[in-house]
Amino acid sequence: MTHAQLCSTSVDQSEFSMEARGSGTPEEEGAGQRDRVSLASSSSGRYGSIAGGLAKSTTPLVGDAALSTRRSYLAVAVLCYLNLLNFMDRYTIAGVLLNIQKFFDINDSTSGLLQTVFIFSFILLAPLFGYLGDRYNRKWIMIGGLSVWLVMTLCGSFVNKKYFWVLVLMRALVGTGEASYSTIAPTIIGDMFSGGRRTIAISLFYVVLPVGSGLGYIMGSTIATATGDWRWALRVCPVLGAVGVVLLVFLCPNPPRGASETRGQGVAGRSSYLEDIKYLLKNKSFVWSSLGITSMSFVTGALAFWAPTFLSRAQVAQGSRQPCVAEPCDTSDSFIFGAVTVASGIFGVGLGTLLTRGLIGRVPHVDPLICAVGMLGCIPCLLAAIFLAARSIPVTYVFVFLGETLLSLNWPIMGDIVVIIYSQPVFTRTRLKGGSSPLLGHMTSPPCPQISDSLSAYDPGSPQWRFHSLQYSFLLCPAVAVLGGVFYLVNALYITRDKMAAQMPSDVKMLGNDRK
Repeated sequence: MTHAQLCSTSVDQSEFSMEARGSGTPEEEGAGQRDRVSLASSSSGRYGSIAGGLAKSTTPLVGDAALSTRRSYLAVAVLCYLNLLNFMDRYTIAGVLLNIQKFFDINDSTSGLLQTVFIFSFILLAPLFGYLGDRYNRKWIMIGGLSVWLVMTLCGSFVNKKYFWVLVLMRALVGTGEASYSTIAPTIIGDMFSGGRRTIAISLFYVVLPVGSGLGYIMGSTIATATGDWRWALRVCPVLGAVGVVLLVFLCPNPPRGASETRGQGVAGRSSYLEDIKYLLKNKSFVWSSLGITSMSFVTGALAFWAPTFLSRAQVAQGSRQPCVAEPCDTSDSFIFGAVTVASGIFGVGLGTLLTRGLIGRVPHVDPLICAVGMLGCIPCLLAAIFLAARSIPVTYVFVFLGETLLSLNWPIMGDIVVIIYSQPVFTRTRLKGGSSPLLGHMTSPPCPQISDSLSAYDPGSPQWRFHSLQYSFLLCPAVAVLGGVFYLVNALYITRDKMAAQMPSDVKMLGNDRK
């Protein structure tokens, strides 16, 4: 088939989709004509994230007759609320880590198991939930996983001093529950919306990550201080989560798979798991973006879990605070770090969006470039915070804010990765769920506590050396940030091409494949 015939098929496909949506205002019909001409000339693949979605959000919701606009927005609000609680719960443990260490009398490596087992269970089971989500009712899989998460978090708050291994087991099961939700929820959003609105909705789902993380420290610190018992901090999210589950039951639909490309009808075809993996490996922008986000998650994970402890030990090393010898320990650093995380997360995401909106028309592949700048730019801030902590805590917090702000420039691109995959033809849903979640799940840095304990063994009785051992282990973060910046720069080479390929109508793709 000739190139002209392929273009003709593309135009016919667009005209059919426009007719199926019904007539609109003259301005909307004129915009539709311009979209059809743009699609036929293969020039519709401009890349963009939240900013791009805001600029081109005229695409109506998919399946308006079956699912109202109001209910779609309510469903997204509920899913974002649960994702917020997801990260609040994940980092409540970090906010009361000093108390946990004294309560169980454990070192850095042992306490780090609480986050390590959570991540490993998340990584191992996310592909399984992605596979199940492609074949069974996604809404009830999420509800089941959320129920496990809430029950295990609550049970973990009743563990006594002799059974630390039980708390570790509970955290592993919490990872199981969260894997089901984090894996499936974006796919439901992707099937409720299309075009720019889908970009915005999925991006909002990920934007709450830094906010939820910061609120986890604040909540953990506040409740532990008020009650004198860190275990009460673990009992708040289950209560709030139970409300979210009830809202999920009544307000969140289970749209047909592929509804965004089939006007709500869904698809019956399924691809094998091996086909899904092969597809992911061939999508270069997805691979490099995922590697970049994994590097960013390594850095933010180390900061998230260990920064409050690091800042507390820095003040002990300065002589401005006595070491904690029995709980309750001073958790004021967790509160301040949480507030800094919330502020830097909101400011960083907003700044990234403004930069994208200002540059998207002039700079190709602007999003991965902004993310690369964020990763590479945070390196001097991290180094300054690491080495100035022993001298000035206020100055350290300034550099922590700057570093986290630059890291937060990465969050909007997570929505782009999802959109690139969801813009593919109807048989590619599970690629996102089976492949991206393990990569995006590296939200901690297990080597840091091991390095810290190994170094502290040289002078185990010295509070100053305990601080320096954790300080030196943090130097791993700038090194990983360099890798992340490189990954994003490589991603910039492929993102525009893959975005255009994702927006190509499915029949044109199949015809093109037949010619090969």
